[in-house]
Amino acid sequence: MQSLATMNDAPARNSDDLARLIQETLSELGYAADAKAIAERVVGLNRGLPAEDEFSVICSWLGRTTLIHKLDQVQAPASSRATYQVPDLFANFKDAGPCLVEVKVSKDQTISFRPDYMGKIKAYADLIGRPLLIAWKYNSIWMLFEARHMRLANVNFNISLSEALRQNLLGVLVGDVAFGISEKSGVHFECAKEELLHTEKRDDDSGISFSEQWRMRISDVYFTDREGQRRNDLHPETQQIFTGLELESDEEHFPDRIKLSFRPREDQMQFAHTALVHLLNWERSGEQPQNWRHLLHAPTVIRSIENFGHALERALSEKVVRLILHQQPVDWPEFLPRRP
Repeated sequence: MQSLATMNDAPARNSDDLARLIQETLSELGYAADAKAIAERVVGLNRGLPAEDEFSVICSWLGRTTLIHKLDQVQAPASSRATYQVPDLFANFKDAGPCLVEVKVSKDQTISFRPDYMGKIKAYADLIGRPLLIAWKYNSIWMLFEARHMRLANVNFNISLSEALRQNLLGVLVGDVAFGISEKSGVHFECAKEELLHTEKRDDDSGISFSEQWRMRISDVYFTDREGQRRNDLHPETQQIFTGLELESDEEHFPDRIKLSFRPREDQMQFAHTALVHLLNWERSGEQPQNWRHLLHAPTVIRSIENFGHALERALSEKVVRLILHQQPVDWPEFLPRRP
């Protein structure tokens, strides 16, 4: 049987998290439950916590969330469970005020809620008079939308990926944007050849070829903007944006040097919240799975960029970013001020 200490590949959770998991498990299964049943239930609960923590970190980082925290799921009296279910998170957004958020992770292109499940979380939201939102992680993309957009199908309440994207509130509530980087923008290294160390000749069906080993030194490092112009005056945060992108490498060979270039894919578009993962991987060298709970306790989410939105605006003026898109939902929420 899998032990609680090794139930996933992430770093060990703090004692409060583990205590909460065990407490919730025992409240459901009872103290007389066997060890295997308890461990299996704890593992199941543990799968949901990283997603809640990740969404909370994204909200904190993007700058329009003044407070976000988990809601205690243990409720009384026991009869209330037939009517109410407490959502995962409470969030206070600058432009919308307090909201309730239920977090889901699914790689399917449709998510589905049972009618009783939907009814209970909606009843809780109606009870306290606050909007009910659904945060859905599809692969690496997060969406946030009103629960009312889930429609009753044959049996369950469903919403498709395309409809969730159309109704996405992550921009207007949390501060997410999509931004584009031209393939001409990039970072480049000039490596001077100092000494030839070894040459190997190969003769095969494809013909004669040579491989060489050189002692080299980096003689120049520079950036290019969206017009392909060399730039040595970019702000440090503009330079750092490149670490939040998926870059493709290219080599150019010359008699005296090798030029290494790292550029985005052709006219790459990316959400700000997905850039966060790349920035975090760069800062910690990607040696271990990300501990989102640890980041919730950290004074800053990332060290390299203080305000990503401001950094993008600056990069646009410095001709590195080519456009910034502020998404609005198709149906404007009633609980938000009038559409700008």
